[in-house]
Amino acid sequence: MMQQLYAQLDELTDALMRELETCKTSGCQYAENEAEYRKALRVEILLERDKRTPVTIINDVCRGKQEIAALKQRRDCSEAIYKASQEAINVYKLRIRMLDAQITRTWNSGGQGGAA
Repeated sequence: MMQQLYAQLDELTDALMRELETCKTSGCQYAENEAEYRKALRVEILLERDKRTPVTIINDVCRGKQEIAALKQRRDCSEAIYKASQEAINVYKLRIRMLDAQITRTWNSGGQGGAA
């Protein structure tokens, strides 16, 4: 029994570590995509101001441009992946805590036979 619980704990810990790496990678990609999007948007806003486009429509005009919209979509996708990874990490942490509690209950009840 305990060996099975420890094996599950090892599996969950490995999965958590993989997800942490995914979160790190996706977080860096999200930050990079956010920076590219904001930079392109700001440059486009300055160009529209130079053209004397009315201030009330500058954001709509800029965000409606295909290249800006594509950067925003890429940013939004990377944000979704990053946030999904964060949620997965929370799930793994919860499962590890639950398994740890089960191991403690089993250990305290004297069911530690076969423990590694």
